[in-house]
Amino acid sequence: MGMTDVLIVGAGPTGLVLACDLARRGVAVRIVDRPPAPPRTSRAKGPNPRSLEILDDLGVAEEVLAAGSAPLPMLKYRDRHPVAEADPWADSAPSPDARYGRGWLIAQWRLEGILRDRLAGYGVHVEPGREVVGLAQGRGEGEGESESESDGAYGAYGGHVDVTYADGPAGRARYVVGCDGAHSSVRKLLGIGFEGTTAEDQVMVCGDVDLADGALDRTRWHQWFDEDGAVMLCPIPGTRTGWWFQAGPERDGRGRPLAPTADGFRRLLAHHTALPGRALTRAELLSTYRVNVRMADRFRAGRVLLAGDAAHVHAIAGGLGMNTGIQDAFNLGWKLGLVLAGHADAELLDTYEEERLPVAARTLDLTSERLRATLEAICRPGGGLDAAITPDTTGLGVGYRWSSLAAGGRAQEAGEPGPRAGDRAPDAPCADATTGEPTRLHRVFAGPRTTVLGFGPGSAAVLRATADAYGGDTGVRVCRVYAAHEDRAGAEPGAVVDDAGHVAAAYGTGASGATGAGTVVVVRPDHHVGVLAPADDARSVREYLRRLHGTGRPAERSPGMVDAVR
Repeated sequence: MGMTDVLIVGAGPTGLVLACDLARRGVAVRIVDRPPAPPRTSRAKGPNPRSLEILDDLGVAEEVLAAGSAPLPMLKYRDRHPVAEADPWADSAPSPDARYGRGWLIAQWRLEGILRDRLAGYGVHVEPGREVVGLAQGRGEGEGESESESDGAYGAYGGHVDVTYADGPAGRARYVVGCDGAHSSVRKLLGIGFEGTTAEDQVMVCGDVDLADGALDRTRWHQWFDEDGAVMLCPIPGTRTGWWFQAGPERDGRGRPLAPTADGFRRLLAHHTALPGRALTRAELLSTYRVNVRMADRFRAGRVLLAGDAAHVHAIAGGLGMNTGIQDAFNLGWKLGLVLAGHADAELLDTYEEERLPVAARTLDLTSERLRATLEAICRPGGGLDAAITPDTTGLGVGYRWSSLAAGGRAQEAGEPGPRAGDRAPDAPCADATTGEPTRLHRVFAGPRTTVLGFGPGSAAVLRATADAYGGDTGVRVCRVYAAHEDRAGAEPGAVVDDAGHVAAAYGTGASGATGAGTVVVVRPDHHVGVLAPADDARSVREYLRRLHGTGRPAERSPGMVDAVR
């Protein structure tokens, strides 16, 4: 039985992002999916700003932007007449510390296709028609490991998971990640609880439809909210006549929601809008959406982990479902990579649940609150889905200050500028110190490595010691950030110049850079700050890197790093 490093169950956006991140690290990864062909479901409408940063790191953001469109203004109707227009994104613009000021509209199946193509570039292909029906966590041959569920019992190499499929030969993997949705087989096989509520009365019917050419203006997201129901139609980017259709369901004589049908969609269209039912020429991918607010009791059991909807589902308001899953995957990928490479202890995987479970819990609260606000808003003429859009829904403010990976370095005073340990590391425009070409910090961070930024001349010693200890393929890079006035003769390749002061402003290093004492910032592979310390605190930097990357000598089983093609 062949052993793979990581088996990913489920090939939606969460599973595909995780597979791409692991494959570029040289990890042996398999990804299986139950449907016999990629499903073209009518689901998420696109990535939020934080997910766009992740897709950028994976090298696919340009393609995603080209295949989609900017979010559209919302035109709201009552009794078939337009009553208000709102553009919740009107004031969002890129800023120096965030390249993507707003999310993007793209059909989920199109995004999945782009990610599958990127994965194929690493020689990994989704295996369709593979349903997991059994999982057994075992010891390594001759390892004598404990069979206990305690996570410390699963060392980097000894244990494995035996996987049984409904059809075909069994498999074996060092780790299994369930990215298989709200009805996750992996979660059920582990017996992990999925507590929460399903609101049977909060129901929506959805589908992809074609409308007669010219029936509606494709530069708007049209929303009809009446006292007896609602219809929403949003143009699907990359199609000429395709629309996302969402509506309150038809109901039977006893008030129970009816299953969606093409004719039902036509009746809803004719009832709420000024369009005739026949304007809807085709309807497919029909589904019923119920408000589900549930979360797994835990995100890890030994060598099996859960991500995305398998770990948490919540109200649709704010569009955070797919985005939370993508961000789960980006948190987990580098941790699995470092453990499998033998650089980090398996305990590093405990920080996945430590960091992402509170984020999921907060997202459940946030989306439920946004849903409440939206349901309240649509009772009034002119109210609409813009009530769900708040700065919280960009994902850029999500951090992990409580995490054990955010310890060390100096404690910041309240009101001090710059991020704290655990926060998302800000982006900033800068220039290559050697060529003068414009670049950005997130470009420097891109690719599966930890980055050590040094500000001020005083940081040179720490950067040099780090480069000496972690050269080669240990997954650490150093980057000296020069202020515009600093002499950069002899700058190492990869150094940048803060030519417009945006980096100093984002990281709050202006004062220390000027005095020459300097600052060192360790940025994790998922763009979060690990340590922010004075440049003379080499110990904090050294201890942090040792926890993630070992002592720096390449481990025996170190997969080669594969950088994203740009």
